[in-house]
Amino acid sequence: MAYSFAMGSSFGRAGRAGPIPGLSKNRADTIARLDALSRLLDNAFVVPGTKIRFGLDGVIGLVPGIGDMITTGLSAYLIFEARRLGLPRRAIARMVANLAFDAAIGIVPLVGDAADVMFKANRRNMRILREHLDREGHGARPDIVDAEFEVMGRRR
Repeated sequence: MAYSFAMGSSFGRAGRAGPIPGLSKNRADTIARLDALSRLLDNAFVVPGTKIRFGLDGVIGLVPGIGDMITTGLSAYLIFEARRLGLPRRAIARMVANLAFDAAIGIVPLVGDAADVMFKANRRNMRILREHLDREGHGARPDIVDAEFEVMGRRR
């Protein structure tokens, strides 16, 4: 799995980035950056020999005390940017609830970190953002969202 990072572009799987139809370049770049951040936090790595994916949220969360504060701050940035993109209050409230649940379970040592691997708040929040974009008529690159849920064994 090849990962790349370049100034001025998003990070994530190489070859995955592309324009989102109907969005301005700046807004599309923001969404691509948020998508890459959510993948990094929730799905960046695979446990060898399994389909279990985890991200930096689970790894950084292992650091007692400050780890969960760091990952909650990064997740809060995703919500902040979603608000700047014009998501309605109801969608923002759903995103905050996902983050609050993730932060609450993350407080419990080890058990919370295992739950962090299963409850992917950032990917859920990106799905909320993309569903809003779909309703706005901007298209949300369903190929990526659907593929992730098929891998996870779920449908939207």
